[in-house]
Amino acid sequence: GEVERASAEPVSSTRRPMPALAAHAADEALRRDPLAQRQIVTVDRGVQDALEGVAREAAVRLGPKVSIAMVMADAATGEILARVGSAGAFDQRSSGWIDMTKAERSPGSTLKPFIYGLALEDGLVMQETMVEDRPANFSGYRPKNFDMGYQGDVTIRQALQLSLNVPAIRLLEAVGPVRLMSRMRSGGAVPRLPAGELPGLAIGLGGAGLTLESLVQLYTGLANGGQVASLRLYPDGPMASGPERILTPQAVWQVTDILAGVAPPQGAPRLGIAYKTGTSYGYRDAWSVGYDGRHVLGVWVGRPDGGSVPGLTGYLAAAPILFEAFSKAGIGLTPLPRPPAGALRLAASELPFALRRFAPPSQALVAGAPTEPAPEIVYPPQGARVDLGQAAQKQVMPLALKLNGGRAPFRWLANGRPVEVSGRRRTASWMPDGTGFQTLTVIDAAGRAASVKVFVE
Repeated sequence: GEVERASAEPVSSTRRPMPALAAHAADEALRRDPLAQRQIVTVDRGVQDALEGVAREAAVRLGPKVSIAMVMADAATGEILARVGSAGAFDQRSSGWIDMTKAERSPGSTLKPFIYGLALEDGLVMQETMVEDRPANFSGYRPKNFDMGYQGDVTIRQALQLSLNVPAIRLLEAVGPVRLMSRMRSGGAVPRLPAGELPGLAIGLGGAGLTLESLVQLYTGLANGGQVASLRLYPDGPMASGPERILTPQAVWQVTDILAGVAPPQGAPRLGIAYKTGTSYGYRDAWSVGYDGRHVLGVWVGRPDGGSVPGLTGYLAAAPILFEAFSKAGIGLTPLPRPPAGALRLAASELPFALRRFAPPSQALVAGAPTEPAPEIVYPPQGARVDLGQAAQKQVMPLALKLNGGRAPFRWLANGRPVEVSGRRRTASWMPDGTGFQTLTVIDAAGRAASVKVFVE
Protein backbone atom coordinates (compact mmCIF):
# COMPACT_ATOMS: atom_id res chain seq x y z
CA GLY A 1 0.00 0.00 0.00
CA GLU A 2 2.88 2.41 0.85
CA VAL A 3 4.39 1.98 -2.64
CA GLU A 4 1.03 2.55 -4.33
CA ARG A 5 0.42 5.75 -2.34
CA ALA A 6 3.91 7.05 -3.07
CA SER A 7 3.66 6.30 -6.78
CA ALA A 8 0.40 8.24 -6.97
CA GLU A 9 2.42 11.40 -6.25
CA PRO A 10 4.15 12.93 -9.30
CA VAL A 11 7.89 12.18 -9.10
CA SER A 12 10.41 14.52 -10.71
CA SER A 13 12.55 12.83 -13.35
CA THR A 14 15.35 15.38 -12.97
CA ARG A 15 17.82 15.45 -10.12
CA ARG A 16 17.73 18.71 -8.21
CA PRO A 17 20.61 20.10 -6.16
CA MET A 18 20.15 19.96 -2.40
CA PRO A 19 19.61 23.43 -0.91
CA ALA A 20 22.89 24.56 0.66
CA LEU A 21 22.04 28.03 1.99
CA ALA A 22 23.80 29.31 5.10
CA ALA A 23 26.09 26.26 5.24
CA HIS A 24 28.23 27.57 8.13
CA ALA A 25 25.22 28.69 10.21
CA ALA A 26 23.50 25.33 9.59
CA ASP A 27 26.66 23.50 10.64
CA GLU A 28 26.82 25.54 13.85
CA ALA A 29 23.14 24.85 14.62
CA LEU A 30 23.69 21.09 14.17
CA ARG A 31 26.68 21.13 16.50
CA ARG A 32 24.63 23.07 19.08
CA ASP A 33 21.86 20.43 19.16
CA PRO A 34 22.71 17.34 17.05
CA LEU A 35 19.58 15.39 18.04
CA ALA A 36 16.98 18.06 17.23
CA GLN A 37 14.59 17.09 14.41
CA ARG A 38 14.17 20.71 13.40
CA GLN A 39 16.63 23.60 13.68
CA ILE A 40 15.23 27.14 13.83
CA VAL A 41 17.50 30.11 13.11
CA THR A 42 16.85 33.84 12.66
CA VAL A 43 18.32 33.84 9.11
CA ASP A 44 15.95 35.21 6.45
CA ARG A 45 16.05 32.89 3.44
CA GLY A 46 15.62 35.67 0.86
CA VAL A 47 18.31 37.91 2.38
CA GLN A 48 20.73 34.97 2.78
CA ASP A 49 20.19 33.85 -0.83
CA ALA A 50 20.76 37.38 -2.15
CA LEU A 51 23.94 37.94 -0.14
CA GLU A 52 25.42 34.54 -1.06
CA GLY A 53 24.84 35.42 -4.74
CA VAL A 54 26.62 38.78 -4.29
CA ALA A 55 29.55 37.02 -2.55
CA ARG A 56 29.88 34.37 -5.30
CA GLU A 57 29.95 36.97 -8.09
CA ALA A 58 32.43 39.20 -6.24
CA ALA A 59 34.76 36.26 -5.57
CA VAL A 60 35.00 35.58 -9.31
CA ARG A 61 36.15 39.19 -9.83
CA LEU A 62 38.62 39.17 -6.94
CA GLY A 63 40.56 35.98 -7.67
CA PRO A 64 40.78 32.32 -6.66
CA LYS A 65 42.28 32.48 -3.14
CA VAL A 66 40.16 35.42 -1.92
CA SER A 67 37.18 34.74 0.33
CA ILE A 68 34.29 36.99 1.36
CA ALA A 69 32.27 37.04 4.59
CA MET A 70 29.14 39.03 5.42
CA VAL A 71 26.85 39.49 8.40
CA MET A 72 23.56 41.40 8.22
CA ALA A 73 21.69 42.01 11.47
CA ASP A 74 18.59 43.78 12.73
CA ALA A 75 20.08 46.52 14.93
CA ALA A 76 16.99 46.72 17.16
CA THR A 77 16.68 43.01 18.04
CA GLY A 78 20.17 41.68 17.28
CA GLU A 79 18.69 38.97 15.01
CA ILE A 80 21.13 37.81 12.33
CA LEU A 81 19.25 38.06 9.01
CA ALA A 82 22.10 36.65 6.91
CA ARG A 83 25.49 35.15 7.68
CA VAL A 84 27.80 34.32 4.79
CA GLY A 85 30.89 32.55 6.14
CA SER A 86 32.72 32.39 2.81
CA ALA A 87 32.21 32.96 -0.91
CA GLY A 88 31.47 29.23 -1.31
CA ALA A 89 31.47 26.64 1.48
CA PHE A 90 32.75 23.92 -0.88
CA ASP A 91 35.38 26.02 -2.67
CA GLN A 92 38.73 24.37 -1.93
CA ARG A 93 40.90 27.11 -3.43
CA SER A 94 39.64 29.82 -1.06
CA SER A 95 39.36 27.49 1.98
CA GLY A 96 35.58 27.96 1.81
CA TRP A 97 34.93 25.63 4.74
CA ILE A 98 36.40 28.22 7.13
CA ASP A 99 33.71 30.51 8.62
CA MET A 100 35.35 33.94 8.32
CA THR A 101 32.58 35.70 10.29
CA LYS A 102 34.19 34.11 13.40
CA ALA A 103 37.88 34.67 12.55
CA GLU A 104 39.84 37.29 14.48
CA ARG A 105 41.43 39.73 12.04
CA SER A 106 42.84 43.27 12.18
CA PRO A 107 39.87 45.68 11.84
CA GLY A 108 41.92 48.42 10.12
CA SER A 109 40.17 51.81 10.37
CA THR A 110 36.71 50.46 11.19
CA LEU A 111 37.02 51.44 14.89
CA LYS A 112 37.66 55.13 14.10
CA PRO A 113 33.96 56.12 14.38
CA PHE A 114 34.06 55.09 18.06
CA ILE A 115 37.19 57.21 18.70
CA TYR A 116 35.50 60.26 17.15
CA GLY A 117 32.30 59.41 19.05
CA LEU A 118 34.15 59.51 22.39
CA ALA A 119 35.82 62.85 21.51
CA LEU A 120 32.42 64.33 20.50
CA GLU A 121 30.79 62.95 23.65
CA ASP A 122 33.53 64.48 25.82
CA GLY A 123 33.01 67.90 24.23
CA LEU A 124 36.63 67.93 22.96
CA VAL A 125 35.56 68.56 19.35
CA MET A 126 32.58 69.26 17.12
CA GLN A 127 32.16 68.44 13.43
CA GLU A 128 33.76 71.66 12.18
CA THR A 129 36.60 71.79 14.75
CA MET A 130 39.97 72.04 12.98
CA VAL A 131 42.54 69.32 13.64
CA GLU A 132 46.11 68.91 12.37
CA ASP A 133 47.00 66.22 9.84
CA ARG A 134 50.79 66.47 9.77
CA PRO A 135 53.55 63.99 10.58
CA ALA A 136 53.45 63.42 14.35
CA ASN A 137 55.38 61.46 16.96
CA PHE A 138 53.36 59.99 19.85
CA SER A 139 56.11 58.87 22.26
CA GLY A 140 57.81 56.92 19.49
CA TYR A 141 54.63 55.85 17.62
CA ARG A 142 54.52 57.61 14.24
CA PRO A 143 51.31 56.83 12.37
CA LYS A 144 51.31 57.48 8.62
CA ASN A 145 48.31 58.05 6.39
CA PHE A 146 47.28 55.28 4.01
CA ASP A 147 48.43 57.25 0.94
CA MET A 148 51.53 58.54 2.80
CA GLY A 149 50.39 62.14 2.14
CA TYR A 150 49.13 64.71 4.67
CA GLN A 151 46.29 67.23 4.36
CA GLY A 152 47.48 69.91 6.79
CA ASP A 153 44.54 71.45 8.68
CA VAL A 154 41.23 69.62 8.25
CA THR A 155 37.87 69.61 10.01
CA ILE A 156 36.83 66.67 12.19
CA ARG A 157 34.20 65.82 9.54
CA GLN A 158 36.84 65.70 6.77
CA ALA A 159 39.30 63.75 8.94
CA LEU A 160 36.80 60.94 9.58
CA GLN A 161 35.39 60.91 6.04
CA LEU A 162 38.91 60.70 4.55
CA SER A 163 39.92 58.22 7.28
CA LEU A 164 43.10 60.16 8.08
CA ASN A 165 45.29 58.33 10.59
CA VAL A 166 47.09 61.15 12.42
CA PRO A 167 43.91 63.04 13.50
CA ALA A 168 42.36 59.76 14.71
CA ILE A 169 45.42 59.02 16.86
CA ARG A 170 45.46 62.61 18.19
CA LEU A 171 41.89 62.10 19.39
CA LEU A 172 42.57 58.59 20.72
CA GLU A 173 45.48 59.94 22.77
CA ALA A 174 43.10 62.52 24.28
CA VAL A 175 40.21 60.13 25.07
CA GLY A 176 42.47 57.20 26.02
CA PRO A 177 42.89 53.74 24.43
CA VAL A 178 41.80 52.04 27.68
CA ARG A 179 38.51 53.95 27.53
CA LEU A 180 37.95 52.91 23.93
CA MET A 181 38.56 49.27 24.92
CA SER A 182 36.18 49.52 27.89
CA ARG A 183 33.41 50.94 25.66
CA MET A 184 33.94 48.09 23.20
CA ARG A 185 33.74 45.59 26.08
CA SER A 186 30.49 47.17 27.25
CA GLY A 187 29.24 46.59 23.68
CA GLY A 188 30.08 42.89 24.04
CA ALA A 189 33.19 42.94 21.83
CA VAL A 190 36.58 42.14 23.32
CA PRO A 191 39.43 42.83 20.87
CA ARG A 192 42.40 40.48 21.27
CA LEU A 193 45.69 42.26 21.87
CA PRO A 194 49.12 40.73 21.16
CA ALA A 195 50.30 38.66 24.14
CA GLY A 196 51.47 40.79 27.05
CA GLU A 197 50.51 44.07 25.42
CA LEU A 198 48.42 46.79 27.06
CA PRO A 199 45.90 48.83 25.03
CA GLY A 200 47.96 51.39 23.10
CA LEU A 201 47.36 53.95 20.37
CA ALA A 202 47.86 51.33 17.63
CA ILE A 203 44.39 49.84 18.33
CA GLY A 204 42.95 52.94 16.63
CA LEU A 205 44.43 51.76 13.31
CA GLY A 206 43.65 48.06 13.69
CA GLY A 207 46.31 46.82 16.14
CA ALA A 208 43.99 44.25 17.79
CA GLY A 209 42.08 41.18 16.63
CA LEU A 210 38.31 41.41 16.11
CA THR A 211 35.76 39.18 14.38
CA LEU A 212 33.33 40.41 11.73
CA GLU A 213 30.45 39.35 13.97
CA SER A 214 31.81 41.44 16.90
CA LEU A 215 32.32 44.44 14.62
CA VAL A 216 28.72 44.24 13.35
CA GLN A 217 27.52 44.00 16.98
CA LEU A 218 29.43 47.21 17.85
CA TYR A 219 27.89 48.98 14.83
CA THR A 220 24.35 48.07 16.01
CA GLY A 221 25.08 50.77 18.63
CA LEU A 222 25.60 53.34 15.87
CA ALA A 223 22.38 52.30 14.09
CA ASN A 224 20.48 52.23 17.39
CA GLY A 225 21.17 55.59 19.08
CA GLY A 226 24.09 54.22 21.11
CA GLN A 227 22.44 51.05 22.48
CA VAL A 228 24.19 47.86 21.33
CA ALA A 229 22.07 44.79 20.55
CA SER A 230 23.62 41.36 21.24
CA LEU A 231 23.70 39.40 17.96
CA ARG A 232 21.76 36.14 17.99
CA LEU A 233 21.33 33.35 15.47
CA TYR A 234 18.52 31.54 17.33
CA PRO A 235 15.06 32.96 18.14
CA ASP A 236 15.44 31.58 21.69
CA GLY A 237 18.83 33.31 22.08
CA PRO A 238 19.32 36.24 24.47
CA MET A 239 17.35 39.30 23.37
CA ALA A 240 19.13 41.42 25.97
CA SER A 241 20.73 44.57 24.66
CA GLY A 242 24.26 45.46 25.65
CA PRO A 243 24.38 46.38 29.33
CA GLU A 244 25.40 49.98 28.56
CA ARG A 245 25.21 52.50 25.81
CA ILE A 246 28.40 52.50 23.79
CA LEU A 247 28.02 56.29 23.13
CA THR A 248 25.47 59.01 23.90
CA PRO A 249 22.67 59.46 21.32
CA GLN A 250 24.03 62.94 20.47
CA ALA A 251 27.55 61.63 19.74
CA VAL A 252 26.13 58.73 17.70
CA TRP A 253 24.08 61.13 15.59
CA GLN A 254 27.14 63.34 14.92
CA VAL A 255 29.20 60.32 13.82
CA THR A 256 26.37 58.98 11.66
CA ASP A 257 25.86 62.39 10.06
CA ILE A 258 29.56 62.39 9.08
CA LEU A 259 29.59 58.77 7.81
CA ALA A 260 26.38 59.31 5.80
CA GLY A 261 28.30 61.95 3.82
CA VAL A 262 31.06 59.56 2.65
CA ALA A 263 30.96 59.23 -1.14
CA PRO A 264 29.70 55.83 -2.36
CA PRO A 265 32.18 53.61 -4.23
CA GLN A 266 32.59 54.36 -7.93
CA GLY A 267 29.50 53.45 -9.94
CA ALA A 268 27.32 52.77 -6.86
CA PRO A 269 24.16 54.82 -6.20
CA ARG A 270 23.71 56.85 -2.99
CA LEU A 271 21.58 54.61 -0.78
CA GLY A 272 21.13 56.81 2.27
CA ILE A 273 23.37 54.61 4.42
CA ALA A 274 26.25 55.58 6.72
CA TYR A 275 29.37 53.49 6.19
CA LYS A 276 33.06 53.11 7.01
CA THR A 277 35.80 51.15 5.28
CA GLY A 278 39.02 49.69 6.65
CA THR A 279 42.18 48.07 5.33
CA SER A 280 44.59 46.15 7.55
CA TYR A 281 48.36 46.39 7.44
CA GLY A 282 49.88 44.72 4.39
CA TYR A 283 46.58 44.47 2.43
CA ARG A 284 45.49 41.35 4.33
CA ASP A 285 41.93 42.41 5.20
CA ALA A 286 39.48 44.73 3.46
CA TRP A 287 36.41 45.80 5.44
CA SER A 288 33.25 47.80 4.94
CA VAL A 289 30.51 48.21 7.56
CA GLY A 290 27.34 50.18 6.82
CA TYR A 291 23.96 50.80 8.37
CA ASP A 292 20.59 52.42 7.74
CA GLY A 293 18.09 53.23 10.51
CA ARG A 294 17.46 49.54 11.25
CA HIS A 295 20.03 47.19 9.69
CA VAL A 296 23.79 46.74 9.95
CA LEU A 297 25.80 44.95 7.27
CA GLY A 298 29.47 44.06 7.64
CA VAL A 299 31.69 42.82 4.80
CA TRP A 300 35.16 41.26 5.08
CA VAL A 301 37.33 40.40 2.08
CA GLY A 302 40.71 38.65 2.22
CA ARG A 303 42.54 35.34 2.26
CA PRO A 304 41.66 32.94 5.10
CA ASP A 305 45.36 31.98 5.35
CA GLY A 306 46.23 35.64 6.14
CA GLY A 307 48.14 36.11 2.90
CA SER A 308 48.57 39.58 1.42
CA VAL A 309 46.50 40.58 -1.62
CA PRO A 310 48.27 43.59 -3.21
CA GLY A 311 45.86 46.47 -3.82
CA LEU A 312 43.09 44.94 -1.68
CA THR A 313 41.46 47.90 0.13
CA GLY A 314 38.20 48.45 1.95
CA TYR A 315 37.11 51.16 -0.50
CA LEU A 316 37.95 49.25 -3.70
CA ALA A 317 37.12 45.67 -2.66
CA ALA A 318 34.65 45.65 0.26
CA ALA A 319 32.59 48.84 -0.23
CA PRO A 320 31.18 47.85 -3.68
CA ILE A 321 30.06 44.52 -2.15
CA LEU A 322 28.41 46.39 0.75
CA PHE A 323 26.41 48.65 -1.59
CA GLU A 324 25.42 45.78 -3.91
CA ALA A 325 24.35 43.62 -0.96
CA PHE A 326 22.26 46.43 0.58
CA SER A 327 20.61 46.99 -2.83
CA LYS A 328 19.83 43.29 -3.44
CA ALA A 329 18.93 42.18 0.11
CA GLY A 330 15.27 43.05 -0.41
CA ILE A 331 14.91 44.51 3.09
CA GLY A 332 13.79 48.03 2.08
CA LEU A 333 16.07 50.73 3.47
CA THR A 334 15.01 52.43 6.71
CA PRO A 335 15.85 56.17 6.84
CA LEU A 336 18.61 57.19 9.26
CA PRO A 337 17.17 58.71 12.45
CA ARG A 338 16.50 62.40 12.94
CA PRO A 339 18.85 64.27 15.32
CA PRO A 340 18.04 63.84 19.04
CA ALA A 341 17.59 66.92 21.21
CA GLY A 342 20.93 68.65 21.69
CA ALA A 343 22.61 67.24 18.57
CA LEU A 344 23.63 70.39 16.73
CA ARG A 345 25.38 70.84 13.39
CA LEU A 346 27.19 74.12 14.07
CA ALA A 347 29.06 76.06 11.37
CA ALA A 348 32.72 76.88 12.07
CA SER A 349 31.80 80.53 12.79
CA GLU A 350 29.27 79.43 15.47
CA LEU A 351 31.73 77.30 17.44
CA PRO A 352 32.87 78.49 20.89
CA PHE A 353 36.43 79.78 20.68
CA ALA A 354 37.82 76.76 22.57
CA LEU A 355 36.31 74.35 20.03
CA ARG A 356 37.54 76.04 16.85
CA ARG A 357 40.79 74.06 16.93
CA PHE A 358 41.49 70.79 18.68
CA ALA A 359 44.20 71.19 21.31
CA PRO A 360 45.12 67.95 23.08
CA PRO A 361 45.23 68.11 26.88
CA SER A 362 48.94 67.15 26.68
CA GLN A 363 49.71 70.53 25.07
CA ALA A 364 48.73 72.40 28.22
CA LEU A 365 52.30 73.60 28.83
CA VAL A 366 53.06 75.18 25.44
CA ALA A 367 53.45 78.97 25.24
CA GLY A 368 50.23 80.81 25.92
CA ALA A 369 48.64 77.74 27.43
CA PRO A 370 46.89 78.02 30.80
CA THR A 371 49.01 77.71 33.93
CA GLU A 372 46.06 76.89 36.20
CA PRO A 373 45.13 73.21 36.65
CA ALA A 374 42.68 71.54 34.26
CA PRO A 375 38.98 71.81 35.18
CA GLU A 376 37.58 69.17 37.53
CA ILE A 377 33.90 68.61 38.35
CA VAL A 378 33.71 68.24 42.14
CA TYR A 379 29.90 68.05 42.36
CA PRO A 380 28.12 65.91 41.42
CA PRO A 381 30.85 63.26 41.84
CA GLN A 382 31.39 60.51 39.24
CA GLY A 383 28.76 57.74 39.51
CA ALA A 384 26.52 59.67 41.95
CA ARG A 385 22.81 58.83 42.17
CA VAL A 386 20.95 62.13 42.21
CA ASP A 387 17.42 62.39 43.63
CA LEU A 388 15.67 65.48 42.27
CA GLY A 389 12.87 65.57 44.83
CA GLN A 390 9.54 63.94 45.56
CA ALA A 391 7.11 63.47 42.70
CA ALA A 392 4.24 63.60 45.20
CA GLN A 393 5.14 67.19 46.07
CA LYS A 394 5.47 67.95 42.34
CA GLN A 395 8.57 69.86 43.29
CA VAL A 396 11.70 69.04 41.31
CA MET A 397 14.88 70.70 42.56
CA PRO A 398 17.62 71.82 40.19
CA LEU A 399 21.01 70.17 40.66
CA ALA A 400 24.01 72.22 41.84
CA LEU A 401 27.14 72.01 39.68
CA LYS A 402 30.55 72.79 41.18
CA LEU A 403 33.88 73.02 39.48
CA ASN A 404 37.55 73.41 40.50
CA GLY A 405 40.41 74.66 38.33
CA GLY A 406 40.18 75.57 34.67
CA ARG A 407 40.12 78.96 33.01
CA ALA A 408 36.88 80.96 32.58
CA PRO A 409 34.67 81.26 30.63
CA PHE A 410 33.30 77.75 31.13
CA ARG A 411 30.85 75.89 28.94
CA TRP A 412 28.66 73.14 30.43
CA LEU A 413 27.14 70.32 28.38
CA ALA A 414 24.55 67.78 29.52
CA ASN A 415 24.56 64.73 27.23
CA GLY A 416 26.31 66.86 24.61
CA ARG A 417 23.70 69.63 24.83
CA PRO A 418 24.70 73.13 26.02
CA VAL A 419 23.44 74.12 29.51
CA GLU A 420 22.42 77.78 29.79
CA VAL A 421 24.46 79.04 32.76
CA SER A 422 26.88 81.87 33.50
CA GLY A 423 30.24 81.04 31.93
CA ARG A 424 32.27 83.04 34.47
CA ARG A 425 31.35 81.27 37.70
CA ARG A 426 32.53 77.92 39.07
CA THR A 427 29.08 77.09 40.44
CA ALA A 428 25.88 76.70 38.46
CA SER A 429 22.53 74.93 38.65
CA TRP A 430 21.09 72.50 36.13
CA MET A 431 17.60 71.10 35.61
CA PRO A 432 17.86 67.61 34.01
CA ASP A 433 15.34 66.99 31.24
CA GLY A 434 14.79 63.39 32.33
CA THR A 435 15.89 60.51 34.56
CA GLY A 436 18.49 57.80 33.99
CA PHE A 437 22.19 58.08 33.16
CA GLN A 438 23.36 61.60 32.26
CA THR A 439 26.84 62.73 31.22
CA LEU A 440 27.90 66.20 32.41
CA THR A 441 30.86 67.85 30.69
CA VAL A 442 32.56 71.19 31.32
CA ILE A 443 34.95 72.81 28.83
CA ASP A 444 37.18 75.70 29.85
CA ALA A 445 38.51 78.56 27.70
CA ALA A 446 41.63 76.53 26.83
CA GLY A 447 39.52 73.69 25.42
CA ARG A 448 40.22 71.32 28.33
CA ALA A 449 37.28 69.16 29.34
CA ALA A 450 36.14 67.11 32.33
CA SER A 451 33.16 64.75 32.45
CA VAL A 452 31.18 62.81 35.04
CA LYS A 453 28.41 60.27 34.57
CA VAL A 454 25.53 60.43 37.08
CA PHE A 455 22.22 58.62 37.50
CA VAL A 456 19.22 60.91 37.93
CA GLU A 457 16.13 59.54 39.72
